[in-house]
Amino acid sequence: MRRHQRRESRRIEVSEFWPEITRFTAEWLGHALSTVGADRAAAEEAIGRLYGLLGKPPPEFVWIGSPGAVGEVLEPSLVTLGFDAKWPLASRIATLISDMRQGLDAYLSHLDLSEVDRAVLVPLRETVRTGVADRIRAELTTGYGLYWYGQQDADWVANYELCQQVLGVQYDHDDAERLLLLAQIVRSCGWWWPRDAVCVIAERPLALRTAEGKLHSDSGPALLYPDGWAVHCWHGARVPAWVIENPTVEAIAAESNIEVRRCAIEHLGWPNYIEQAGLRLIDRADDPGNPGCELRLYEDRPKWKTRILLAVNGSAERDGTRRWYGLRVPPWFDDPLEAAGWSYGLTAHQYSRLLRRT
Repeated sequence: MRRHQRRESRRIEVSEFWPEITRFTAEWLGHALSTVGADRAAAEEAIGRLYGLLGKPPPEFVWIGSPGAVGEVLEPSLVTLGFDAKWPLASRIATLISDMRQGLDAYLSHLDLSEVDRAVLVPLRETVRTGVADRIRAELTTGYGLYWYGQQDADWVANYELCQQVLGVQYDHDDAERLLLLAQIVRSCGWWWPRDAVCVIAERPLALRTAEGKLHSDSGPALLYPDGWAVHCWHGARVPAWVIENPTVEAIAAESNIEVRRCAIEHLGWPNYIEQAGLRLIDRADDPGNPGCELRLYEDRPKWKTRILLAVNGSAERDGTRRWYGLRVPPWFDDPLEAAGWSYGLTAHQYSRLLRRT
């Protein structure tokens, strides 16, 4: 059983370490989003040493071109968390990592790391785990047992390393050794699936495109791997390839998912969509909440039982332009001002008295 001395709680002031924290976070974000080919020797060494900690010889390493290719090597499994009787070594590695994290947390328990978490852990988690790893996982429709994210485990690994290397926290020797191995894996490769005699490791992507911190590309895959496996995203939303490569009115009309339709229309452009779909203009009016701009109310396709209010964004984009956007509103509105007011929870009269909307 681990024993840790009880220590007085101490708050960490981020300002004391801000230059080092900024550098450290940027470095780990670079590892997490790297599109450089995997350092296979470093990844295999670190994983082999993890096997050694469990009394096992290094496995046979099988490299695949993307997470999507894992089904070419492993059989499907219903187990993704917890003990897996079919592949007990993966469960043992999970226990080893869990024990390590509990040990590291004990060394940090006397510190108030709230500001550090906001500066490091939260941004990395939102950008890398939520923004990238979750999109990849959603693309994998079949489970293949326990696995780890490799470079996209950067959020929690970086957090522990920062406390050690920047804040000067001294960890237990065994926990520090395990953390060192996991950090080497994050710096070296993509997703990995450890099994008793074999470990499957995915290459890092060839291309990873983002906009404002979210996976996004308006001309092709946001994520592209060496074997051609790809993930398409529109401002962080995972979408079918056609939304990015060939958004058409016909494809939009056939799509049942409202979020996918929204992304496709945004890519096509609301004015273009309305024109190409031949939607009938019901009425138009000056926008009192956005001086110099106009509100336009259109009929939508009958099966969706809505109408579309077309308006100009109240604030400029980064390039200085102000884009048109569409809002779906209930089908009983005939007045653009009433529809605009409804979207803000206001009456038409109240909306007409706005000085400026955002």
